[in-house]
Amino acid sequence: MIVVAGEALIDLVPQGTGALVGLLPRLGGGPYNTAVALGRLGSPTAFCSRVSYDAFGEALLGGLGEAGVDVSSVQRGTEPTTLAVASIGTDGSAAYSFYVEGTADRLFSAPDQLPAATKAVSFGTCSLVLEPGASAYEELMRTAAAQGVFTSLDPNIRAGLIPDADAYRARFKSWLPSVSLLKLSEEDALWLGGTPREWLASGPAAVVITQGGDGLTVFTRDGAVHSVPGEPVDVVDTIGAGDTVNAALLHGLAARDALSSAAVAALGADGWTELLRFAARAAAITCSRAGAEPPYAAELGDL
Repeated sequence: MIVVAGEALIDLVPQGTGALVGLLPRLGGGPYNTAVALGRLGSPTAFCSRVSYDAFGEALLGGLGEAGVDVSSVQRGTEPTTLAVASIGTDGSAAYSFYVEGTADRLFSAPDQLPAATKAVSFGTCSLVLEPGASAYEELMRTAAAQGVFTSLDPNIRAGLIPDADAYRARFKSWLPSVSLLKLSEEDALWLGGTPREWLASGPAAVVITQGGDGLTVFTRDGAVHSVPGEPVDVVDTIGAGDTVNAALLHGLAARDALSSAAVAALGADGWTELLRFAARAAAITCSRAGAEPPYAAELGDL
């Protein structure tokens, strides 16, 4: 079982040119997209979050159910669902404005225990920024790591939500001893100001950096660097692409029985190249669709 912990929200995505042209609600949130992608790939998955009782919240739970994701660890609240208004660049890249005050997911509390048979827990995005929920997710991360559970982190920086950049960077560094796999974009890496080697020295067994259409690169503790090119695709938008990479990496590691730091270290060049290519194919399919619509296993072929 892979548990994904973090926010679920609604993306309002423009369907044409201009900020107010045909805004269409889409199920989203980095962790939510990761959970749906894992479910579609066939990995046993559970979602750990706090979701509103409103119509958007019901739709979010419905999307998880359709993907086969276990929602027994989802807390509920009467507060509204978080909204993210997307703007799409000419290259398909997405930027967001968030409406987060008083929303349900901010009031998440750390559960007493993880679901049975949990082998990995994934964290990231807004849920590790917005208090008081951020501290609860941080507590869950540290507890899971202390219990020997594999943990993955995608900070997925949303700078507009971070009031004190230096404080966040320090907090990010404090998480690294509790992180098994760190995945982040090139832009995130630049904003955080560190290097893969510095982060590896603090805890993770591997650091994967996404480079948009240029592909993915992994850095490992033994000093190795492995890269694959991106998959050619006509980009509609990039919403959910990084989340799909998260899911593909975790799914691939689980399929190889490699959800441990020791197993990650033993993957080698061939194992990493296969895994990164699989993640690149999955992300390309997501980019070919509007909104966060990750692929199903049947669309990707073998790992």
